[in-house]
Amino acid sequence: MKGEDKKWKLTMGQRKNLEAFMFISPWLIGAVLFFLGPVFVSIKLSFSEIVKIKGFVMEWVGLENYKYIFLWDINFVPMFLQVILDTIINTPITLVFSLVIAILINRKVVGRSFFRTAFFIPVLLGSGYVMEQLLGIKDNSVGVGIVVPGSVVSILGPVFTPIVQSFLDRITIILWKSGVQIILFLAGLQGISGSLYEAAKCDGATEWEMFWKITLPMISPVILLNFIYTIVAFFTDSNNAIVDYIIDQSFKNTQFARGAAMGWIYFAFTFVVCMLVFAVMRKRVFNMGERS
Repeated sequence: MKGEDKKWKLTMGQRKNLEAFMFISPWLIGAVLFFLGPVFVSIKLSFSEIVKIKGFVMEWVGLENYKYIFLWDINFVPMFLQVILDTIINTPITLVFSLVIAILINRKVVGRSFFRTAFFIPVLLGSGYVMEQLLGIKDNSVGVGIVVPGSVVSILGPVFTPIVQSFLDRITIILWKSGVQIILFLAGLQGISGSLYEAAKCDGATEWEMFWKITLPMISPVILLNFIYTIVAFFTDSNNAIVDYIIDQSFKNTQFARGAAMGWIYFAFTFVVCMLVFAVMRKRVFNMGERS
């Protein structure tokens, strides 16, 4: 009997996995019931052509929609490459900025609660129509928030002014997109035991050494989470040019099949990028439950 009880006893890791599965089970059930059907239709549509709108009758055309996108569509590939470039630039800047801000507002300073709220306000306000009305723009690409003053424009001239304005636009986007990352980094920082820092100080470690030897390894799981979250957030942003283009092709131009193909190309690329990031960083993530 004792052997059987020991056999069915769950380890700490198994209990955590079971708890995680319980938390995500409502989403899994919802995905199976409401999501798998539309996904199957979307995949089938990307390889087909609609011959009759009524009844959504489709005719199989193979890879014709994908060939059209890469060989004949003059807008998709340039937009796609531009979105990739913007994401490559914005993601590391967002992560570094969020971590620095989280470290600063995690310290015991006057007005700490105010700064935490201020950086999270953009998340509460949201994006889309609210963002457009607040900033007076259609998208996040030109003239966002911080504008180069006229006196500075006269000094910089027509060559350097667009460069500086582009930099300010990107900084504004980073400020608006960093709220969730800051909160997650704060949670990770507050989960680090203070005894680790006290022991390091007793051994004569500097702030810089404690950051690299304690803080960074201990929040490495949060860094991985924020890395993937930020990539997905920038790739799927409602003001993303390629997302707008896919929606326009699908619903404004009624090119549903080509829009579905574009969507699956975009999804496949985003999924591969996230899996590569996870595969590269997984071995560098510190796990307290693992024994060295």
